[in-house]
Amino acid sequence: MAKTNYRIAVVGAGSLLGKEIGDEIVESPLASAVTILLDNEEASGTLESMGDEAAFLQTMEPAALENVDVAIFADAKMLREYAGTARAMGAAVVDATGTDVEAPVRLPLLPDAAPLDLEAAQVRVAHPVTTMLALALTQAGRVGTVKATYATVLQPASENGRTALDELQQQSINLLNFQSAPTEEFDTQVAFNLLPALGEAAKNPLAKTEDRVVRELKSLLPNASLPVLQWLQAPVFHGFSISLFLEFAQPVTLEAVSAAIASESMDLVGEEGDPPSNLSSAGQGQVLAQVKGDGNRYAVWLAADNLKLTARTAVACALELTRLRPLGKVQ
Repeated sequence: MAKTNYRIAVVGAGSLLGKEIGDEIVESPLASAVTILLDNEEASGTLESMGDEAAFLQTMEPAALENVDVAIFADAKMLREYAGTARAMGAAVVDATGTDVEAPVRLPLLPDAAPLDLEAAQVRVAHPVTTMLALALTQAGRVGTVKATYATVLQPASENGRTALDELQQQSINLLNFQSAPTEEFDTQVAFNLLPALGEAAKNPLAKTEDRVVRELKSLLPNASLPVLQWLQAPVFHGFSISLFLEFAQPVTLEAVSAAIASESMDLVGEEGDPPSNLSSAGQGQVLAQVKGDGNRYAVWLAADNLKLTARTAVACALELTRLRPLGKVQ
């Protein structure tokens, strides 16, 4: 029987990232697809919103992946357990967690992105910081040769999921009440603090995320001058911010740099407007940017909703994979 709609499974749909992916599907060209929300047995039956619609979470089990065209994984544990099963059942896999280092990294939002391998069965979504930096560096490179770049990255608690958000919240409350702060996630005090490293027993060390971004940038921009990174844990709940410094080989104008930065996935904010921030970027699928400088040296301030940007990239990857599976044929 011929298929008339794609079937998309969101695995880990009850997580922060999974919810964003569900919302993003509704706003994308895949809105007409049959979307199945899957999670563990404890979350099964929970009512979740997808845009203006509502859907129940279903239990993640192998049978749930039957006749699925693309499975988007928003949970690392479920990816390890079920990605192989999904591929064996004929589904393409999108790793939105970024944990499968063997899968090729994809960033469809990048202008002139390399075409997807026709035999691709599993892809890994670029980290939101990779996306922010790759977009900015690619656009800046249209103005002139970028000789050197440096970036300070401010990471939010939501990078590491709901438990990290809860710990930052509890630390803030406890410290304001002169009580000891919980440190199970960060192994140090993050509230009211700015740190270049977490405690030795932290569940998600900053260096691990930084290393991932460096690897992804090298893969996506093999010929670019990549930035020296300073990675900081910020005492904020949500949204990445980046201070990016660009040094061009020759003098360029502010107007030229600003015009290049403004693009489909980057929203340029003028000096007369409020500067980009983790608050103003919340819910935005674009990277907010503000540029200043002159001659051959420029500073670019970037802000983005990390979950929304990851979800947008994941759905763009899913859309690429569906194009390898034309409708009207038995899959």
